[in-house]
Amino acid sequence: MRRIILLLLLCHAASAIHHSLKYFYTASSGIPNLPEFVAVGLVDEVQMFHYDSNTRRAEPKTDWMSEVTADPAAYWEGETRVCEHHQQLHKASMEILKQRFNRSGVHTVQWMYGCEWDDETGSVKGYDQYGYDGEDFISFDVETETWIAPKQQAVPTKHKWDHDKAWMPQTKHYLTEQCTDWLKKYLHHGGSSLLRTDRPSVSLLQKSPSSPVSCHATGFYPNRAMMFWRKDGEELHENVDHGEILPNHDGSFQMNSDLDLSSVTPEDWRRYECVFQLSGVKDDIITKLDKAVIRTNREKPTDMTVPIIAGVVVLALVLIAVIGFVIYKKKNAKRPPSPISNPEVLEELNPNA
Repeated sequence: MRRIILLLLLCHAASAIHHSLKYFYTASSGIPNLPEFVAVGLVDEVQMFHYDSNTRRAEPKTDWMSEVTADPAAYWEGETRVCEHHQQLHKASMEILKQRFNRSGVHTVQWMYGCEWDDETGSVKGYDQYGYDGEDFISFDVETETWIAPKQQAVPTKHKWDHDKAWMPQTKHYLTEQCTDWLKKYLHHGGSSLLRTDRPSVSLLQKSPSSPVSCHATGFYPNRAMMFWRKDGEELHENVDHGEILPNHDGSFQMNSDLDLSSVTPEDWRRYECVFQLSGVKDDIITKLDKAVIRTNREKPTDMTVPIIAGVVVLALVLIAVIGFVIYKKKNAKRPPSPISNPEVLEELNPNA
């Protein structure tokens, strides 16, 4: 079923694309060599904003972000102050939740919010989610304007937030209207980058003669793509391991699909091929399985390893901001791309309040 849905999306992508704007605020404790607080913003999965507790500076991650406001210097100075404020709030929330859950070890809290917009139908989906230690804590249901608490520890927070009748419609308004307005603004300024189509380079990789052969595509954009193996023109489902789409350091993406050939005779290799499909591109990229073109660890490293390694590094930084979920919300009218927040969250989350 997942495969069918993805095919339908690819076929329709030429005329309709779902764009997204997402923000992640994450605090952590007990994780060596990682900042205690990280904030990132993503447009169509491309990071365009970053702040962490080590640099203590909010900075653009794309060239076009400098064109979003008339006074970029003042804008980023304001973003820095907002992030410093959230850094302190997240630290306080961390201590509250440690007491509430009574857990030891590594901890994370995170707030994730944003919206998705269909540029053909105009439909909008907003989300506002919170959690602790990688588990859902509480989330906002835009349709019913109520909070959903999957954890018992979140029930008191749900009751208190649900009773704030003025706050609910404000949150919905941001997620379904203001968020979309900012997303369209970002797409306008970053259109040459965000709305482009880049075909990838595709290679066959193998760690050792007995290892699976990996079909690796890197440098493609957007991230709406598929990769699979075929035998005699028929798609394979067995002995195939599909990897996730990962970001590269330059804003492009990479992915791979591994094929286990342990039961395939050398004579039958010619019957296999790797197929890469990119949204908005008519022609597929087909790579025949040929031992002569497979790159292995026994070869001298090439430049193609650079984007792979860099992509993993970027992914690690983004994952810092996607581990858990934050439980604190603070209203700050000076920062447009933030949802309306309840000014009494800290009190509401404290079980002793």
